[in-house]
Amino acid sequence: MNTQYKWLLALLILGFVACESDDDAPATEQEVVITAGEADFSKYVALGNSLTAGFTDGALFIAAQENSLPNILAQQFALAGGGTFTQPLMNDNIGGATLGGNVILNPRFYFYSDPDPAPPSLSGPRLLGTTPTDNVFDIPTTEISSTLSGSFNNMGIPGAKSFHLLANGYGNIAGLTTVPATANPYFVRIASDPMASVLEDAMDQEPTFFSLWIGNNDVLGYALSGGDGSDPITDVALFTQAYNGLVTTLTSGNAKGVVFNIPDVTSIAHFTTVPFAPLDPSNAGFGPLIPTLNTQFAGLNLVFAGLGVPERAIEFALDAASPVVIKDESLIDLSAEITGALQANGVDAGTAAVTGFLYGQARPANENDLLVLPSSSIIGQVNTDAIATLMGLGLPLEAAGQLAVNGVTYPLEDKWVLIPSEQAEIATATAAFNAVIDAAVQQQSLAFVDASGLLDQVSNGGLQFDEFLIQGDLVFGGLFSLDGVHPTARGYAFLANEAAKAINTAYGSNLPMVKAVDYPTFYSPALQ
Repeated sequence: MNTQYKWLLALLILGFVACESDDDAPATEQEVVITAGEADFSKYVALGNSLTAGFTDGALFIAAQENSLPNILAQQFALAGGGTFTQPLMNDNIGGATLGGNVILNPRFYFYSDPDPAPPSLSGPRLLGTTPTDNVFDIPTTEISSTLSGSFNNMGIPGAKSFHLLANGYGNIAGLTTVPATANPYFVRIASDPMASVLEDAMDQEPTFFSLWIGNNDVLGYALSGGDGSDPITDVALFTQAYNGLVTTLTSGNAKGVVFNIPDVTSIAHFTTVPFAPLDPSNAGFGPLIPTLNTQFAGLNLVFAGLGVPERAIEFALDAASPVVIKDESLIDLSAEITGALQANGVDAGTAAVTGFLYGQARPANENDLLVLPSSSIIGQVNTDAIATLMGLGLPLEAAGQLAVNGVTYPLEDKWVLIPSEQAEIATATAAFNAVIDAAVQQQSLAFVDASGLLDQVSNGGLQFDEFLIQGDLVFGGLFSLDGVHPTARGYAFLANEAAKAINTAYGSNLPMVKAVDYPTFYSPALQ
């Protein structure tokens, strides 16, 4: 039996017959009953990853957790019989965490706006506590080894993939120091037992209603690493087994729920903010070098033309922004051919070999390439690791330094760029995963939020949220927080409303919507 709460709206009828009259028109009341319909919100448990936990601005912290998607939903559920919703709050609003006193998770970002417009490059997202002259951040007060007792309704574990939610030992602190790690610091902090799984701890609470948003990290990890292979996409068979196992278990006690599918991760601000052509000739550190650079690349460009790949030619414009130079591992490696052609034209063997090594799979970036957000901090900077590599090939320090400028003379490494073939892998996997999610939704008659479709609309003009237009731009679009991946508080509120609409449709409830103005898009750096 669903508990119903009455929501009273007082409507004052103004009907003064005369200013000297003592007779006022009586107030009337219109009774609006908030009901759960076929759902039972008395024990709500949320499962997922960072999107469920409330991760924002690159970290998990108290204010963000209070504005998490599940917590916003739980407040609406409370109007229709929902019970207490407990979250494993961090110790501060700094974000980040330590293990044995050593910082293992960084603090949150905040938006730094320099009051002096002279150095605009200093404006933008910064780690909390940093200043223009140092790189020291506030030390988090959340210690992972200081575990929390009790059960938690918000079982969102930042970094978790689908199969991690079923993995025993994912909360074992010993697994944090293995290579690769077999545990997650956020779950270590709250696991009921080192060998318990996230799903087991969720089911121990006997949920009557659940939310499930998992699978993003199964493709996002690969995307964030530029598709370099260090964090591979989850196998479709493994995802299918894990996801169906989660849904089957969660619904085994006749619980109802709402699930979200996986958006196109390449459409998020993390991949759409840094332009493929950021090399500005008006930049004092780059512009004056363009003639020299073009002269240096002229011989290589002749070789590219002779080898039938003129599209790989590297030339920087004097009157427009130029693309960065990238390494595209999908290209045929022409290192040997470049080396041989240069030697045949009188270039010494050492120089020819280094040129072949550097540019065998190099090309200018184009509009089909996606640069990851952190690349903005390294483009045009000297790569010290590259210097060491080049010196190992026999170059003197000065020459190695000249050939080690990221994106200019040293092609951006795989981890900084998602090339079209890598984007295609992500798209194929995402479509397969979403098909699994859709089948589970249909089989169990669950409420469903098409997060993929919503992000498509946000990326193509935006979506209205009360008086605000929610768009996908970093910092000022309203949806994405300063890390370019996770929503702002207002973004989470928007998604909570979409979930409430889906629940109302699926189960006949009439949960009210929250207001956009009640949720911020930025958190103050003073919030600690």
